[in-house]
Amino acid sequence: MAQPRSQILTAGLWMIGSILSFSLMAVAGRTLADTLDTFEIMFYRSVIGVVIIAAILTQSAKWHEVTTDRLALHGLRNVAHFAGQNLWFFAITAAPLAQVFALEFTTPLWVLLLSPLFLGERLNRVKVLSAILGFIGVLIVVRPGADFALGPGTTAAALAAIGFAGSMIATKLLTRTASILCILFWLTVMQAVFGAVTAGFDGDIVWPPLNRITWVAVVAICGLTAHYSLTRALSLAPASVVIPIDFARLPIIALIGVLLYGEMVELWVILGAAVIFAGNYLNVWYAARGERQLSMETGRT
Repeated sequence: MAQPRSQILTAGLWMIGSILSFSLMAVAGRTLADTLDTFEIMFYRSVIGVVIIAAILTQSAKWHEVTTDRLALHGLRNVAHFAGQNLWFFAITAAPLAQVFALEFTTPLWVLLLSPLFLGERLNRVKVLSAILGFIGVLIVVRPGADFALGPGTTAAALAAIGFAGSMIATKLLTRTASILCILFWLTVMQAVFGAVTAGFDGDIVWPPLNRITWVAVVAICGLTAHYSLTRALSLAPASVVIPIDFARLPIIALIGVLLYGEMVELWVILGAAVIFAGNYLNVWYAARGERQLSMETGRT
């Protein structure tokens, strides 16, 4: 069924919000790196997140949606996300932003490869080809053995994508029985605990200076608005429309890297990102075609 043009336009506006949120979070994370470590950033982000989600639950009178069902799965989801997010915050300080975002785009491909193990979904030739294209794209971006050395930043970015993939798979399992607010509540609460433990492991949790508190708030708020905007966009338009818009994050963050940090954008990064995009889009296009065919067959019966 074709989507109304106004609905697709609205989805595009939500995607602009998502792109701006992700980009602002990267800038804020880099700005905070000179005073806070990644564990402290995650701790403060999660504490602010708890306050925001609690306010939303109270205002909407939906506290009854927060349950302790499948708490172990919530825990696994948040361990994966906490690890991925810490690696991502480290990566944006140790590698050019364009490289980090290009490698982050491999997350859907990891979901594709892991879904048969955890979601019972079947692989087919198109999905395998998509994964191969994604892997080739990663090799183009990092070029191991070339003049560009695979460093801590790019390694962290690649590992962060795996952590995010694990989080996505667990989220998909949780959405079968839990509301989004329930998932977000346990996300913020558990990660606040994880952040307190890891940040305080050395017995010293640094309080953000007054000139950095605004940036801490930006990280917390943008972390929520980025994923909320992306979810809203996907609810309004097909993934085949939304995914290409999401890849606009790369040239935007590359431009930010050039203007704010004097980073150089290599042709290899753009080429590798294009190959990763091709792998993602091939899988999305094939899935969308299958849904259209099923809809047509259902309509004929």
